[in-house]
Amino acid sequence: MTLEEVLIQKPVERAQCTGKALEEVLLSAKDNNCLTVGVYESAKVMNVDPDNVCFCVLATDEEWECDIALQIHFTLIQSYCFDNDISIVRVNNMQRLAKIVRDKTGQLEDAHCCLIMNSADGSWEDPALEKLHLFCEESRGLNDWVPEITLPKR
Repeated sequence: MTLEEVLIQKPVERAQCTGKALEEVLLSAKDNNCLTVGVYESAKVMNVDPDNVCFCVLATDEEWECDIALQIHFTLIQSYCFDNDISIVRVNNMQRLAKIVRDKTGQLEDAHCCLIMNSADGSWEDPALEKLHLFCEESRGLNDWVPEITLPKR
């Protein structure tokens, strides 16, 4: 394999790895009650306890791309995350994200915004979350302030 092939392949592998890491973190956060789902619920948490938020996921798809109110919410959430040093990513498949974060009854929630929180007692840690923070840091170094991650298909 040539150097050019490695350089071309690496971003694809990284994208797959970050998608898997995001799915793992979301499932782990949900199991440990460290996940807030929904635009309004996330805004409430950010207003009340911003120091406890450690990661933000914004999701949209073709159906919602032209929703001006949602785009305004996204802009405000992104700004808040930047001001508070919260890592943030976008996901292009809201239905897939909604299936991952649905509650125990199987009800799909408004998954346009998901916040991953620190646990109250500090007992929850996930190595995949560190991978996501590093991915966001590398992306910011390339002037990609809100990188997009593709979740693995099931």
